[in-house]
Amino acid sequence: MALSKLSSPSSLSTNILKPLTNSFLLHRPISTDTTPLTIETSVPFTSHQCEAPSRSVETTPKELLSFFRQMATMRRMEIAADSLYKAKLVRGFCHLYDGQEAVAIGMEAGITKKDSIITAYRDHCTFLGRGGTLLEVFSELMGRKDGCSHGKGGSMHFYKKDSGFYGGHGIVGAQIPLGCGLAFAQKYSKDETVTFALYGDGAANQGQLFEALNIAALWDLPAILVCENNHYGMGTAEWRAAKSPSYYKRGDYVPGLKVDGMDALAVKQACKFAKEHALKNGPMILEMDTYRYHGHSMSDPGSTYRTRDEISGVRQERDPIERIRKLILAHDLATEKELKDIEKEVRKEVDDAIAKAKEGRQ
Repeated sequence: MALSKLSSPSSLSTNILKPLTNSFLLHRPISTDTTPLTIETSVPFTSHQCEAPSRSVETTPKELLSFFRQMATMRRMEIAADSLYKAKLVRGFCHLYDGQEAVAIGMEAGITKKDSIITAYRDHCTFLGRGGTLLEVFSELMGRKDGCSHGKGGSMHFYKKDSGFYGGHGIVGAQIPLGCGLAFAQKYSKDETVTFALYGDGAANQGQLFEALNIAALWDLPAILVCENNHYGMGTAEWRAAKSPSYYKRGDYVPGLKVDGMDALAVKQACKFAKEHALKNGPMILEMDTYRYHGHSMSDPGSTYRTRDEISGVRQERDPIERIRKLILAHDLATEKELKDIEKEVRKEVDDAIAKAKEGRQ
């Protein structure tokens, strides 16, 4: 079944002020189709001290199409941030997330906005997934008052407390004990929610991670520690920094799960599983096997410690957006032209948001 015709172009300009989840519904009414589909994950989960969840993931046409649009928006947003940085409209540090979009999208699909997320400085897409807007993103990047932190936080310090997003932290690993503190508050309040504390493989050897994990395990806190393993901590390959790069096993007494972080449906399944576990049994570690296309930050070309062939190989074989595109086409949920039209709409929304952000007060 193909998608219906586009809504009028006049509705597009308002989307820069709307969260991702709402903007999709404005364009594709047929995407509300909730006929169940069962899709198998790209690779099996690998577990430690627990039973792995099923590889069969239930989804719908609506969800797959929303995944495509949201990830396309995130990808375009990060590419635009690259251009703004090079034009010196974004100052300070800037760490981009392109390539890792499936982690942000899949996580949101497996939890609710009542659950909390806290992350490091690669935070633009996580903020957008939590319901932030493109206008808030670009305004914050350019130091404008309309930004999510009123232009005072910049790239590394996005924040949206009303949707359970607690940053955006610039100190390596510092968000992990804070995340466990959020989980302590959730358990104290008995509100049946959990916290996802995200960190990279470069932060996985931090002492504060193990201290926080120990107390979380002692107190059975509903904390899920998520290692976004993009295989390079700045310019250092994981095998050079960690004697044991099996990060999902690093909790020892804490259960862990290795997940294909380039497969949005696998991430969804893992996060749903982890939430159920944490509410009953305490903390868990998820290792998301993912990849960043850009360098560590905008000051890093990203090609001195890895080959261009490696990067292009991941793009061709594991790109999260292309995987969802293939699923949509295989199940006849849209045509190639209709997906390209979505990408054109996304590009316009991003351009409109940038133009409006530039007009904002500093």
